[in-house]
Amino acid sequence: MVTIEQVLARFAAAVEADDAAALAACFTPDGVYDDYFFGPHEGPEGIARVLAGFYQGGRAFRWTFHDAVAVGTRGYARYRFSYTSTAPEAQAGCEGQAAHETQGARVCFDGIACLELDAGSGLIRHYSEVFDRGMALAQQNFAPERIAKIGRRYGDALKARAEWAAHLREG
Repeated sequence: MVTIEQVLARFAAAVEADDAAALAACFTPDGVYDDYFFGPHEGPEGIARVLAGFYQGGRAFRWTFHDAVAVGTRGYARYRFSYTSTAPEAQAGCEGQAAHETQGARVCFDGIACLELDAGSGLIRHYSEVFDRGMALAQQNFAPERIAKIGRRYGDALKARAEWAAHLREG
């Protein structure tokens, strides 16, 4: 059985190497990667789509997990994540760089990974995370109106989930 530290080290290395097969190998065959931008994706094909989404919008990814803890099948870890955004908005402010220099905004944020682990193998059954989306979008020079629109969309989706019903009632 792998430890949470081992599976997270493999997870980060796979993302940094753009290795979808290695990332999927961190999960059970029916494992779910619930990315805070791309939503939940199941199984090796779904996990590959999440990673493809990363590299469609960025490059030079770095991901470090720290302070990992696991109790039974529940695990948590703090993380630091960074990448160079290739979004068109992220190119603003990069004028004056030589063509051979890296262009795009360097985006960095910290977050918390929440994992449901398989009791037998230690592999990930479900991965989700929490980080400040607005801060990540602002670092890419997205217009305030666009950040607000994206934030409202995620907020509306959260409120539509059944487990939030009691929190939406006053009193």
